[in-house]
Amino acid sequence: MAILTLSGRAAMAIAIKAQPIHLAWGSGDAAWDTVPVVETVDQTGLVAEVGRRAATSVKFCVPDEAGEIIVPTGRFTEVPGPSNHLYMKFNFDFLDSPSAEVREAGVFTGTQVVSGLPVGQTYFIPSEIQDTGILLALERFPKFSRSSAVRQSFEFVITI
Repeated sequence: MAILTLSGRAAMAIAIKAQPIHLAWGSGDAAWDTVPVVETVDQTGLVAEVGRRAATSVKFCVPDEAGEIIVPTGRFTEVPGPSNHLYMKFNFDFLDSPSAEVREAGVFTGTQVVSGLPVGQTYFIPSEIQDTGILLALERFPKFSRSSAVRQSFEFVITI
């Protein structure tokens, strides 16, 4: 029986890292405020996307108990070469959907935006998306309300 080796997983991480990577956030479903919701592996998008931001940083990393990258699944250290762990950071700006209620976030690869948008634009509302791409990771959480006085950041380590 064949297995997917660590070097094979690193090859997959290289392929993912080479694509456009965005974090979409959405308002989800208000019913989630009273009934917890569980993510399932068959989901392909958000319930109610508000917008998405291009990744600020995508780097390879490895598990390390003393690492400076800290996420709910553990601690990691950035490495220069390929690994089967990808660290992704997304820094939203103050005015990215400043009045939204947010209950869900998803990492997408391969997002394509409509043509004619300003060069350098990194935040996109749904009408500016031509192809959402592929949902790589999904998280749902208790609702928070956006404020133009707060700059949200999200960090993920995705292990392949």
